Amino acid sequence: MSSFAISTSSFDIDNNPPIQQLLQNGMQVTTNPHRRKLTEDEIIELLQEGATGLIAGIEPLTERVFQSASNLKVISRCGAGLDSVDLAAAKKHGIAVFNTPEAPAQAVAELTMGLILTLLRQIRQIDQSVRNGEWPRTQGRLLAAQTVGIIGMGHIGRRVARLCQAFEATVIAHDPYASQVPADVALISLEQLLATADIITLHLPYGPETHHLLNAKAFTTMKPEAIVINAARGGLVDEDALLAALQTGKVSAAALDVFEQEPYHGPLIESGNVILTSHVGSLARESRQLMEIEAAENLLQGLIKAGLINNG
Repeated sequence: MSSFAISTSSFDIDNNPPIQQLLQNGMQVTTNPHRRKLTEDEIIELLQEGATGLIAGIEPLTERVFQSASNLKVISRCGAGLDSVDLAAAKKHGIAVFNTPEAPAQAVAELTMGLILTLLRQIRQIDQSVRNGEWPRTQGRLLAAQTVGIIGMGHIGRRVARLCQAFEATVIAHDPYASQVPADVALISLEQLLATADIITLHLPYGPETHHLLNAKAFTTMKPEAIVINAARGGLVDEDALLAALQTGKVSAAALDVFEQEPYHGPLIESGNVILTSHVGSLARESRQLMEIEAAENLLQGLIKAGLINNG
């Protein structure tokens, strides 16, 4: 019997019409038993029953995975990024690959704004002080007075730009591939952005050319008291260099939703001026539902096109 797999840590099967259509077509579904990001060996194990389709999370989908999953014909990423998928290997094995770039964009943009405002107004530290019986009169900073530098002007970066502009912040951006830029956003070089922005937020894909884009040299270039936000991909930031920059005060604060190794257990946990969240950028109820339905629809249409199920 034909089957498909869902490797994301969570997925609402019951309230997803395309998934129900696949099940009504006689397909069986296998889900992620670990409820977290899978390793290469674990995704191989999940696909070992001969799945023809996969709704993918951020696990490594490599040549080795594709060699072991000889029946796999369609991958539908539940999310925007495709850096976890070896696209050349997928093509070689005749596997169609889809993603959902629009669905999670608002959720990630809004989380980014929440992180920026929390850091500027020191909300987390004030909350902790009040709980400890103190009544601090902490002076924060206005977003309206900041220059926000956005690296990556795709679906998410453009939303962040518009939200920052609604707060009357100045927005600058770097993206050599940008095709659309909101009005009043200046596109500049990376070096200029690092030296000019008060807040630097990352919204670009991860790859060999962007590995540790923010490294020790980049942190040295930044303005005093710069704030760094990463809700994109963990490998974009050299976490050791960030910790050093936080310890010296070169970077005043940071917020990370993504890490090179997840779950994260590294030394940034001990830093008081960094917010750490557990890769929850897309996990707003409305966006997540939209993203899951879009991913399932992509899988359904891919399997129909491949002739593996009937359209009806």
